[in-house]
Amino acid sequence: MSTSPPPDRSSDLSRRERERLMRRRAMLRAAQAVFAEKGYARATLDEIADRAEFGKGTLYNYFDGGKEGILFAVFDEIYDEFCALIRETCAADRVDESSLRSCVHEFVVRAFSFYEEREDLFMILIKEGYRLAFSDDTEKAAYFHRQQQRMVDALAPAFEAEIAAGTVHDLPVDAVAHMLLENLNGMVVHRCLSERRTEDLETTNGEAPVPTAAARDDCTGASLLHTPEAAADFLVTMLFDGLTTASASDSASPAFPGPS
Repeated sequence: MSTSPPPDRSSDLSRRERERLMRRRAMLRAAQAVFAEKGYARATLDEIADRAEFGKGTLYNYFDGGKEGILFAVFDEIYDEFCALIRETCAADRVDESSLRSCVHEFVVRAFSFYEEREDLFMILIKEGYRLAFSDDTEKAAYFHRQQQRMVDALAPAFEAEIAAGTVHDLPVDAVAHMLLENLNGMVVHRCLSERRTEDLETTNGEAPVPTAAARDDCTGASLLHTPEAAADFLVTMLFDGLTTASASDSASPAFPGPS
């Protein structure tokens, strides 16, 4: 299983190390393109090597796990970038300057844009991620648990600071971060499924398909799935305001016990 390459500090590297880093990046870009076009199962090392313009044997010099090693390297890169996005938008000092609500809103908007920029690749990564995370291989399952915890840890300081300031309820921080991340992930997965549903309705004879009732229902709330601002508005409202209206909240205010 691959590990993430070190941060880009090109000026600190020798020429040989810089060249090796550039070749590795070229291989990963090629692999991402092939995975997005062919799907992981149908992609081959030969295709990746041809796209990267390196010999197949050279790939093994950089990724000793072969195709699966490259897949995990792609996961590493995506998780690294996503954790950096969380820290950039939801750092505790940014919350001090703005508000937790606005920071979370910006995070969701940028997270959806992050997905849209890599949409074809993400459809493959979601499928393969679930397959590997729920496999019988405990090492691979543990990898995804660690990555999930990285994202939670990146979000936690902002919530902890607001709890300490008394601006939000004293709830378990990890649970709140998980809820935000899993709802965001759920919307992305739902978007993938809805797009697959649309593709399934397409006919091969050029006739316009007649959507079924279920297919029409899939379009409900489409703006939430395809408009980052709308998705952010929805998730932030659910997280900070909940479902009840102000009048309902006044008549039956629930108690929020702190962590035991």
